[in-house]
Amino acid sequence: MSLSQLTTSTHTRVEYALGHSSSELDRLTFQASVFAPFTRQLFTQAGIKPGMRVLDVGSGSGDVSFLTAELVGEGGHVLGVDRSAEAVQRARVRAIRRNHANVAFAVGDPAAMRFDQPFDAIVGRFVLMYQDDPVWSLRRITKHLRANGVVAFQEVDTTACRSRPSVSVFDDAARWLQEALRGSGARPDLGLEMHSLFLDSGLPAPEMRMDAVVSGAAESPVYQLLAEAVRSLVPTLQKLNIASPGQVQIDSLADRMRDEVVASRAVAVSYGLVGAWARKLVVEDIGR
Repeated sequence: MSLSQLTTSTHTRVEYALGHSSSELDRLTFQASVFAPFTRQLFTQAGIKPGMRVLDVGSGSGDVSFLTAELVGEGGHVLGVDRSAEAVQRARVRAIRRNHANVAFAVGDPAAMRFDQPFDAIVGRFVLMYQDDPVWSLRRITKHLRANGVVAFQEVDTTACRSRPSVSVFDDAARWLQEALRGSGARPDLGLEMHSLFLDSGLPAPEMRMDAVVSGAAESPVYQLLAEAVRSLVPTLQKLNIASPGQVQIDSLADRMRDEVVASRAVAVSYGLVGAWARKLVVEDIGR
């Protein structure tokens, strides 16, 4: 999975504010481990099954590709594509270590690439939110999908991220996340726009689901999820005058959120994952 961006020479690139450093790729791997059950359930509901040939858009260091490879089995194949050479190299090394023979990775932009045959399914997680024109991108990407093939994307909804009763340190961090992403040109609430996005892209109205981590327990991963996302955005927070490093106090942020949520007997909600899936219309359906 990657929060990487896809562009072409005719479209303006949206800055990927979280970067592609080793620490950011580590963060993505941790995030993937927490969200894996949600993504697996989404892809299963969408119809990803053994034997399929799948394109993973914005594959990052490979987590969504590896999960999908388990669903398609030895008779299927997954190609992960990402613009970041660093992410792709890490994904290739991880694939070798995991002995995933049915996965390959490539550097590039699927909206501009050509493939030798159409895919049975196209998937992605936290990708379309970084497109300057997600409708255009989705149209271009789904040209690689066979008729009646599956398209399934999971996008973020940062408005879900909050605490109840309100814990100021957690809710401040949630606001920093949303404002930094939006200030960088990303769409932090794109998950809630997926219905219209699919329709505007020429796809059928999607089925949808929403997932999030909700907990008031001290051992919950929700605090680290938010804190590490904010860590990657500290330069953006400072650049946009949203919050200073002194306000954020990033090294203690997760602990402070945990301590205050537990002390308040509150619950904390992670940023949400909105999944949307549909099948590409066959030509005969379009005229009906």
